[in-house]
Amino acid sequence: MKVLLTKDVKGVGKAGEIKDVADGYGKNFLIGKGLALAATNEVLKKYEADQRKKAANEAAEIERLNGIKTQLADITVVIAKKLGDTGHLFGAVTKDEIAQALLEQHGIEIDKKELDAKHGIKTTGLHDLDLKLGHGIHAILRVEIKGA
Repeated sequence: MKVLLTKDVKGVGKAGEIKDVADGYGKNFLIGKGLALAATNEVLKKYEADQRKKAANEAAEIERLNGIKTQLADITVVIAKKLGDTGHLFGAVTKDEIAQALLEQHGIEIDKKELDAKHGIKTTGLHDLDLKLGHGIHAILRVEIKGA
């Protein structure tokens, strides 16, 4: 019996592969547990169409992320924070504040988890932060912290 694996199965194969297995194993275990589908023409055509759609969606997402990367190269996010008597910030500038300021000032929405600021920004001035946008795309976000 030929089956199309929908999930990785140890000792059989990886998701997306077509394997020839024993009838009982295929029907009772693989198909019964939702690990595979019977490899009929309709199932194979649907799987190929889903793969093409998934590839097209991924290409569109990569194009969108590259557009964001080029936008971020030309802008600076300015954040005003309260300073103490010595000229130092009270606390630190958080990822939430940076993401919110980017949305308010330039209309670009990012997830705070994409910002790679291991330590909070605790000084005034210019700071370059790395953004991990996904699909291996990284961008540099320039943030200027000013005293208020």
